[in-house]
Amino acid sequence: MEISSEEILETIKMVEMQNLDIRAVTMSINLLDCSHPDIKVLKNKIKQKIIKHSKNLVRVCKELESIYGIPIVNERIAVTPVSLIAAGCNAKNYVPIAKTLDETAKDTGVDFIGGFSALVEKGFTKSDLKLIDSIPEALAATDFVCSAINVATTKVGINMDAIAKMGKVIKETARLTAKNNSIGCARLGAFANLPPDVPFMPGAIHGVGQPDCVINIGVSGPGVVKSVLEKMENADLGEIAEAIKKTSFKITRMGELIGREVAQKLKVEFGCLDLSLSPTTKIGDSIARILELIGLEVCGTHGTTAALALLTDAVKKGGAMASSSIGGYSGAFIPVCEDNEMIEAVRKKALSLDKLEAMTSVCAVGLDMVVVPGDTPEETISAIIADEMAIGMVNNKTTGVRIIPAFGKKAGDKVKFAGHQGLLGEGIVMPVNKYGAKKFIQRGGRIPAPLQSLTN
Repeated sequence: MEISSEEILETIKMVEMQNLDIRAVTMSINLLDCSHPDIKVLKNKIKQKIIKHSKNLVRVCKELESIYGIPIVNERIAVTPVSLIAAGCNAKNYVPIAKTLDETAKDTGVDFIGGFSALVEKGFTKSDLKLIDSIPEALAATDFVCSAINVATTKVGINMDAIAKMGKVIKETARLTAKNNSIGCARLGAFANLPPDVPFMPGAIHGVGQPDCVINIGVSGPGVVKSVLEKMENADLGEIAEAIKKTSFKITRMGELIGREVAQKLKVEFGCLDLSLSPTTKIGDSIARILELIGLEVCGTHGTTAALALLTDAVKKGGAMASSSIGGYSGAFIPVCEDNEMIEAVRKKALSLDKLEAMTSVCAVGLDMVVVPGDTPEETISAIIADEMAIGMVNNKTTGVRIIPAFGKKAGDKVKFAGHQGLLGEGIVMPVNKYGAKKFIQRGGRIPAPLQSLTN
């Protein structure tokens, strides 16, 4: 992959002035061969294999950061869903495995480790149930472990029993981590159509069908896109889409270069590049600000969904032109607590849960880092998840819900999440609909797959 001198100079400008960075380098590791009926043996095998592959991950990333001058914000690890690894284990619960993952993450120096997860879109195994029941205690007892539960796919429909359980699990996780504004919920997500190669947390897992060890890259550049749009005051929407597409192309080229270099130095395969515009808490590094530059007075007003559709489409087209290794989510993230302009939109009451839900029909993932009152009923949490899973199922796209019922907080309160380099940001508690959906959730069963699932 050859990079011209002009591209190098342009990349330097993007880094120095426009917050361009590699958001995540995620090493994805298969742990199926670690399975063992004895929990002590299993934990030891897990730790040994992860360290064997990832012991040099952080060092290599720092070296390349120095060589190329491009910041690498996070180094992460993703593993095979623990419900699969531990299926034949004699453990009563999987909290000890979560603690082993957490210790290993600390030993290797990474920021997060994903894979305390289960795939239950059509039903539960005994191991799946054991894992889900372990989540609240596991997340309360760890700092770096992330959990993703896939509860729906376009092919099989929505497991409403799993969604009902997730409402309970999220509420209990919030209670057990109440001292830090229920931060445990920030490392937990419910998903539809979860990809097997995501580098972003909490959805990162080592999915079936991947190599034994692979590097997946998450590259982001909302600040770069913002800088381009600031110079296009009188452009029409077609010209704006073309400019975003070209910018996305450049960002993708840079990201794949770094990803392949990391993989080569670590002697593992390069997997995918997830081109998701992902905001940070830095001023100017905001998806909401991009939407406002397209022409909205405040993110969340009428027209927001259309503007976000334009942005997401242009990002994907530009990335697809630049690389044949696009994967993961690849679109535009709207994590409310991690985007200063979105926080401001919530404060102004321009952005609501209902509007966020509409926006998720056209962008990557779904309701992300949304804070709601701590007394929100578990059935309401489940109903919010169900709505989002329906959007993912019907539209054959990935959607997720990372929702935080902040224990003891009410609508309008401000919460701040400590640790993790400030990555998780802060947010304003958003009100939920006062009317319930208890009977709907308690019915259980499965919402059948839509007609578009019949593609064979």
